Amino acid sequence: MYEFVRGPLVWLAFIVLIGGSLIKLIYMYRLADKEKSVFPTMSAKYGFRSLIRWAIPFGTRNERLHPYMTVISFVFHACLLLTPLFVMGHAVLWQESWGVSWWSLPPAVADGMTLTVIVCFFFLFLRRLTSPEVRNVNKPKDYLLSLLVVAPFVTGFIAHKQWLPAEPMLVAHIVTGVLWLIAIPFTWLAHMLWF
Repeated sequence: MYEFVRGPLVWLAFIVLIGGSLIKLIYMYRLADKEKSVFPTMSAKYGFRSLIRWAIPFGTRNERLHPYMTVISFVFHACLLLTPLFVMGHAVLWQESWGVSWWSLPPAVADGMTLTVIVCFFFLFLRRLTSPEVRNVNKPKDYLLSLLVVAPFVTGFIAHKQWLPAEPMLVAHIVTGVLWLIAIPFTWLAHMLWF
């Protein structure tokens, strides 16, 4: 089972992620083209300025009004993206599978970043449950998708620490990661494409 999820299933996930993302971007381009007010009002200068403001903590007024939420959100997203890219286990798999190698995080740093994702997730999930302005726009599928986002981190951490049998936890880690990658183009996780 491990070899199947590590090989063909991961390939399928990347194919769906890339293909689905391209389709989503083409769809959004066509939708914007159909709405005649979008492209004439676009400006590279102001678009780049907006991108920079959103990429820098406290760059927007809303972020300055909610400092705790800003810090938690930025830390969460940074660790969410960087940890899977630079965790040693993933770097080793890239090296074994494709001969591509790159720098990896020291295990203690990767563990800290993984725990940071999990702790920030619980804060954001609690906010999703209790804050009226967030709760009112969420559906049950949004809660499930949120759990899917954190699942690869929880299962990967448990597998790394060997708290449960290794192979089932690795399979769970890979399957939840695959589901996460497949969900990106078709759910609100696509906000990473819009950035």
